[in-house]
Amino acid sequence: MRVQNAIIMAAGTSSRFAPLSYERPKALVEVRGEVLIERQIRQLREAGVGEVHVVTGYEAEQLAYLADEFGVGLIHNPSYLTRNNHASIWAAREVLGATYVCSADNYFCENPFESEVVDAYYAAVYADGPTEEWCMEEDERGYVSSVTIGGRDAWYMLGHTFWSPAFSEGFLRILEREYDLPQTADKLWEQLYREHLDVLKMRMRRYPAGVICEFDTLDELRGFDESYQDDTRSALLKEVAARLGVQERSIAGIAPLRGSSTAAEGFTCRVDGQEYCYRYADGSLARRRPTA
Repeated sequence: MRVQNAIIMAAGTSSRFAPLSYERPKALVEVRGEVLIERQIRQLREAGVGEVHVVTGYEAEQLAYLADEFGVGLIHNPSYLTRNNHASIWAAREVLGATYVCSADNYFCENPFESEVVDAYYAAVYADGPTEEWCMEEDERGYVSSVTIGGRDAWYMLGHTFWSPAFSEGFLRILEREYDLPQTADKLWEQLYREHLDVLKMRMRRYPAGVICEFDTLDELRGFDESYQDDTRSALLKEVAARLGVQERSIAGIAPLRGSSTAAEGFTCRVDGQEYCYRYADGSLARRRPTA
């Protein structure tokens, strides 16, 4: 079938990518000289997918330039702080058909997109050994028959998906029915899919290792783009380095610091064997004492 369009989900706060995600949407992080979402838009266009929509939420104004410079449609998800990524699907429901549904933070080393696709699918890569990712198995017809969180020597979800018109229609029918249920708010769209495998038919498309990349933390990005060792592109980390009298490469093990709310209030990091805590509200930086 002919691909009608693509939506790129870029609404989330990506708090695990602290502190870069506190300063800009993760979609705007530069990797090997290219901005993540700009590279993905270019790859879609090169594959013949001209109609691209970006779902915004967190720091939406920083993504507004994409409409003028790349001619994409912008769709705002007003519930990005209170609901999981199914809210971005709901926000984009009017354009879903034969649609690539992508995440803005993926980096594709090879262009995975096509103008013609046979059936709905989720991209998959192989875990050689144990993994905590969402693992898939197929039935005799080649459709995903089970999805388990964690597994071993298995194909797991990573990267883009393609939704056929039948899949889009079926998923939206379920989402409309379950959207207002209290238990739905925290669910990924993949969780809803997993709960309805009997009616939502999707295949897995296998990709070799190294084609699809995702960086959940700055440390992971540094492993792929070594330029981040000495230049994190983060004003906050440059400040921490200056205050501690160290190079940026000395700052590692960064993790979001959560308080009473679900939003990150700062981050923790390791410097020369010591752990430090930085708080966004007042810019305080303090060494953390080890717990007994």
